[in-house]
Amino acid sequence: MTGSTYVVLLPVKPPARGKSRLDVDPERRRALAAAFALDTARACLAATGVAAVLAVTDDARFADDLRTAGCEAIPDGVTGDLNESLRQAAGEAARRWPDGVPMAVCADLPALRPGDLDAVLDDVSAAGSTASFVADHDGVGTTLYTAAYDAFDPHFGYRSRQAHLDAGAREITLPVASVRMDVDDRAALAAAVDLGVGAHTRLALLA
Repeated sequence: MTGSTYVVLLPVKPPARGKSRLDVDPERRRALAAAFALDTARACLAATGVAAVLAVTDDARFADDLRTAGCEAIPDGVTGDLNESLRQAAGEAARRWPDGVPMAVCADLPALRPGDLDAVLDDVSAAGSTASFVADHDGVGTTLYTAAYDAFDPHFGYRSRQAHLDAGAREITLPVASVRMDVDDRAALAAAVDLGVGAHTRLALLA
């Protein structure tokens, strides 16, 4: 993958159904879920190694917001099966950007910094690995997975860090806290705020 450019596959649940573990009132949770996704998308688009962001969502209205932010958007291919939806999205990305490399990024990284993401992409490109991933801040889940189109086989879900290791993917161990800081609960949100969240999340927190 040396010298590669990357296409981010960004799976986004409809904000009304997202972040169910975040213990706030439903309207605030919806606003935060939308803000997290928009901040994640904007950070990805600002990374120099990213050619495009392809959002995958069944929320047509929010898809328009993501397009306004600079993303392409397609419907969720297989509702309830994140990995299969990502595989289908990778197929669409291959059609649109055949010279790119697909990279699945979780849409709940409101503190994501473009420079941290570029450091990850440089690491992947230098290693030439067919599959690489970044574990979340708890060291149990996964926030980012990338592989060439013909090797793209994500294993998000329960204990996905171990699932990716078992599948032969290479773990990226760079000190990139903003790439690891997914937000599922109040404690993680506080940690993300300490790192520095994006503009959409700051506004949502003030509302």
